[in-house]
Amino acid sequence: MMLVLLITVLMVGAVAAVVAGEWNRHLPRWIALLASAAGLLLVMLLWADTSPHSVTDGQWLMDFRKEWIPSFGITFHLAVDGLSLLLLALTFFLGVLAVLCSWDEIRERTGFYYFNLLWILAGVAGVFMAMDMFLFYFFWEVMLIPMYFLIGIWGSENRVYAAYKFFIFTQASGLLMFLAILGLYFIHGRDTGIYTFGYFELVETVIPFKTAFWLMSGFMIAFAVKLPVFPFHTWLPDAHGEAPTAGSLILAGLLLKTGAYGMLRFVVPMFHEVVTEVAVPAMVLGVAGIVYGAVMAYSQTDLKRLVAFTSVSHMGFVITGIFALNELALQGVVMQLVTHALSTGALFLMAGMIKERLHTRDIGQMGGLWGPMPQMGTIGLVFAMASLGLPGLGNFVAEFLILLGVFQAQPWITVAAASGLIFSAVYSLRIVGKIFLGPRRTMEAVPDFSFREMLIMAALTVSVVWLGLFPQPVINTARPAITELIRFMDVHSTASHHQSYVK
Repeated sequence: MMLVLLITVLMVGAVAAVVAGEWNRHLPRWIALLASAAGLLLVMLLWADTSPHSVTDGQWLMDFRKEWIPSFGITFHLAVDGLSLLLLALTFFLGVLAVLCSWDEIRERTGFYYFNLLWILAGVAGVFMAMDMFLFYFFWEVMLIPMYFLIGIWGSENRVYAAYKFFIFTQASGLLMFLAILGLYFIHGRDTGIYTFGYFELVETVIPFKTAFWLMSGFMIAFAVKLPVFPFHTWLPDAHGEAPTAGSLILAGLLLKTGAYGMLRFVVPMFHEVVTEVAVPAMVLGVAGIVYGAVMAYSQTDLKRLVAFTSVSHMGFVITGIFALNELALQGVVMQLVTHALSTGALFLMAGMIKERLHTRDIGQMGGLWGPMPQMGTIGLVFAMASLGLPGLGNFVAEFLILLGVFQAQPWITVAAASGLIFSAVYSLRIVGKIFLGPRRTMEAVPDFSFREMLIMAALTVSVVWLGLFPQPVINTARPAITELIRFMDVHSTASHHQSYVK
């Protein structure tokens, strides 16, 4: 029941916020903060309740199943394992920070704004827990419309174009995934006589290779667009550039992670034969994304677009790690999902804070800001170092594990992927140099962090340092899900080889 409560508290909070916004402009933000904080508390209670005995023993920690539309084989089925638990904790943590960073930024239609923000969080939480494919698709679409409104109403000058582009890319790719889900549904029904959208039933479906390739492509395109994988990334810089600060935080920290989660949860176990065959091309695509994203980040003058392209580069490591198909790389992928959300989210928050003070995102008009803003300069340096993978910070652990795992699978790809670390150092140092060092471009009085901003950045800084120094709790929490995935692939690969031998 706690799993349902995680989604309910956000949806009820969203409705309460939009109703309260009709009477008072400031009340919705308090309701949104309360709802997201309550969700974070519930996740922490769930983690505390399960960690001593369950997280390291079995894969699934909590399960809730209720018949929904039985005539079509649709159930309301939520379940949580270590992977889901980590991503749920990340969802509610960033949700609280998204509300706090919107505190003074959003002054118009606040009720509807916080309604959309909480609805996105509810959709993301649902995606990380849904174990019925129809329910998964439902939550996948729930995330989409509120983010469209968030960009289209509260974004910058070119917000309508960015909102439409985001909507078209994600909606079109989502429809391909829905067709693939229907294909799985009918193939399983034809073979077994049982028509169901249940994940645990569909994952055991035996599918001919050619059919499996096309079905996997439907899922893969949807997840590749959301991640995003080069060359499906073109919506991302526009969406990030025009979104409000909280929108960029949620996009980078959570919506991108749903794409990687979908690959780990659905693509790899359901289509393991096809995944093994396309692993090398997928890893090459990942390396292309690493290098392309880094080069494009270096060439940007718009700070938010610069940080957006760093996401393309970092997500290249994720796709490369997933298709390495070994435990080391997959552990690195999970770490990268968490640490990227924190470090890149922090850079987007800083971009929003700087824009609020200087009324520009052009780094050519910045410079010398360390003098008037020493606190922001220090924190900016920390997260620039995190982005380039400095040892002692979380991103280093993630990228190191990914490269170790990829080396076991394809050593030559590791060499190419490691070049991304050099490029990331170049663009990260450029961020610090252009914004905080050099001569001052403006003589206006520029205030440093407020107490609220300091609180937000302190939470992110402590998190990314803690993950860099003590990554083991995250690794231990994710391990059962990853070892089960590897074991599942090994068992089914052996079975399929045996079947082809018998034939």
